[in-house]
Amino acid sequence: MPDQTVDNVVFIAGPTASGKSALAINLAREIGGEIVNADAMQVYRELKILSARPSEEEQADVAHHLFGVLSGDEPCSAGCWAAMAAPVISDVLAREKCAIIVGGTGLYFRTLEQGLSPIPDVPPDVRAEARARRERLGADAFYAEVVAADPPMARIAPGDTQRLLRAWEVHRATGKPLSSFQAAPGAPIVANPCARLVLAPDRENLYARCDVRFDAMMAAGALDEARALLAAEFDPQLPIMKALGAAELLAHLRGDLDLDAAIDLAKRNTRRFAKRQMTWFRNQTPDWLRVQTPDEARSVLNRAFFASGA
Repeated sequence: MPDQTVDNVVFIAGPTASGKSALAINLAREIGGEIVNADAMQVYRELKILSARPSEEEQADVAHHLFGVLSGDEPCSAGCWAAMAAPVISDVLAREKCAIIVGGTGLYFRTLEQGLSPIPDVPPDVRAEARARRERLGADAFYAEVVAADPPMARIAPGDTQRLLRAWEVHRATGKPLSSFQAAPGAPIVANPCARLVLAPDRENLYARCDVRFDAMMAAGALDEARALLAAEFDPQLPIMKALGAAELLAHLRGDLDLDAAIDLAKRNTRRFAKRQMTWFRNQTPDWLRVQTPDEARSVLNRAFFASGA
């Protein structure tokens, strides 16, 4: 991506329910920008409510990209997302618009700044073989097999099925460990955006926002959305089936939890996820600007744009 265009790119990250989507939409309205999704769940068309996707009215008012573009049976890795995002960002910039990248998936932002290691594509039959082998061996033995073939993969949590499957698939398809590919540097997609900020409300406020938003999701039809997911008969190991809120409501629909317990668990898990996101951004983006409120964020962004003439 040409150097002269990255000044017209903004990164807005933050934990779930922090208000970053509203901030991005307001900024886009003011400067004529377009929004690019960097949230791992908002890419799925089946998760309109439970992913807190911008409304149809908001998407009609301001151009939005990469929202609801994949089916739930298509796992979206950072590489998959980057392959979609790069041409979208280039197109927005070619039209002399500002690309506002917004979301809570930290790895997506890291991919933009640092690029991806060149990992070969894995044939579909190898993907199927990986799932079959995990099913046959069991989770513990499969984890041990992955780590034996590629010791650096011990850093993956034993319950992170998608990443373990990926490591097994790459080794099987190429004869080389995934870690050897990851060690090779990638080419940045956007190395120097004009602003990078994390919207990070204080913890008490953030937790309250998480609870209020889930109640709003329930009122908007989240249970029906979960019911449609169940009817789709997606593989339970797919990321969409583990989405915040969806997993707990699916447990209710399967008869494992009553509805009140599912809602309480969803709220608790959402708060815990928000806390993990805050920790990730604090540790992994130490040089990004941090603001607690949208007003603070607007002040920062106004300086970035209007002081520079962007």
